Amino acid sequence: MGKVYIVGAGPGDLELLTLKGKRCIEEAHCIVYDRLVNPQILSLAQKNCELIYLGKGNTEGGVIQDEINRIIVEKAREGKIVTRLKGGDPFVFGRGGEEILALNEAKIEFEVVPGITSSISVPSYSGIPVTHRNIARSFHVFTGHTSKEGTWHNFDAIAKLEGTLVFLMGIKNLDLIASDLIKYGKSSTTPVAIIEKGSTNKQRVVVGTLETITVIAKEQKVVPPAIIIIGEVVNLRSEFNWFEKLPLFGKNVLVTRDYKKSVEFAYEVEKLGGKATVLPLINIESLDIKLDIKGAKAILFNSQNGVKTFFEKLEDVRILGDKKIGVVGIKTYEELLKYKIKPDFLPEKYLGERLAEESLNFTKDGDKILFITSDISTIKAEEWSEKWNRKFIAARIFKTEKVITADIDDKIKEVDLITFLSSSAVDAYMESLGDKKHNSNIKIASIGKMTTKSIKSYGLDVEIEAKVSTAQGLLAEIKNYYINL
Repeated sequence: MGKVYIVGAGPGDLELLTLKGKRCIEEAHCIVYDRLVNPQILSLAQKNCELIYLGKGNTEGGVIQDEINRIIVEKAREGKIVTRLKGGDPFVFGRGGEEILALNEAKIEFEVVPGITSSISVPSYSGIPVTHRNIARSFHVFTGHTSKEGTWHNFDAIAKLEGTLVFLMGIKNLDLIASDLIKYGKSSTTPVAIIEKGSTNKQRVVVGTLETITVIAKEQKVVPPAIIIIGEVVNLRSEFNWFEKLPLFGKNVLVTRDYKKSVEFAYEVEKLGGKATVLPLINIESLDIKLDIKGAKAILFNSQNGVKTFFEKLEDVRILGDKKIGVVGIKTYEELLKYKIKPDFLPEKYLGERLAEESLNFTKDGDKILFITSDISTIKAEEWSEKWNRKFIAARIFKTEKVITADIDDKIKEVDLITFLSSSAVDAYMESLGDKKHNSNIKIASIGKMTTKSIKSYGLDVEIEAKVSTAQGLLAEIKNYYINL
């Protein structure tokens, strides 16, 4: 028998996942998830983890719940670690209890990992505290659905509560909720906020009163997932709102790096309030080439991938004892430090040629200098050798493959900005477009001059270019661009 973790994934923001939830995802052989789970969370899973989507638009779907129960039992019986990933918290109208009953019946071990519930986190992200001194001393959470038997809440009692009222999944019954509260004595001028897609970059807040909110919601075409907040705390939104002021809020950024680095870049985008759509347009793989560093006096690295691939191939690190090592870029520097090695030099300019020139200060005429790079690198080893009286050798130990995607239209239809961190990704993007033209409404961000040159060669405009040619440098320029809009 395997084991099942029933994990709350939180309301939508990647970073609201708990540390224990993250561990359960990383250890899982199989993940069963629903539609409210942030796709970036799934990137934490093992490469060979089985991902099973079983989503539903509401919690009334008994048929699909039976299927979820069956699947998690079946996968656990295969001896797998199964993570059942649920939006919010498993026990806040999440039907986690029904899944536990199915596991108990099958005698399968389980653990519950609480999640941050939308009932408190989504109001926080919209600038509405569920309690506040002298305004609300309590809050009360209700489902916005009727039960299977059609029974409804006791609004005679609810209307008399003085604290904040929170209704989850209540858009379908909004009119009934508002009218029943007024009917049983709640003031018709009581403030109401509806928060749609809370804690995501598509968060939208509609504000009214019990008397007006139904009409406003129809006019604004509010759709689930959304929660309803009722009470005087709604009036604090103008002062407490913070999430919607983040620089990338409301923006969808397409990330085109290789998969692993795309995921890292996507995390940074979401920290700034944006949504990251990951579409790896390049793939980095080690080449079946044996390292030959015999006689080399210096070894140069111009990328993180070069450092990682080099040390994967290196059989004995002691052979580096007398070698001078140079790197380009702070990220390459940090990658080298992971192997307990500090470089001897790091030029200020992020250029391979500048790195090669800097190596002259650490070598002599005729010395062999190894430049670790990719199969498509523009390293000018022969030219530099002749120019500087050294023996530069380009050790092309990894390859950069273009990834052509057939569903490019679906990936970019809601994108506001495309980020390119290499010329290869630009080429792959244009090949993926085929006969179609780039949508001029989608802005383009480039990591540096070489990539910008590639973009412009296709007749495209570059809106943002990094001053420092690193991922962090590009993010900084993207942030500044939207702040100054």
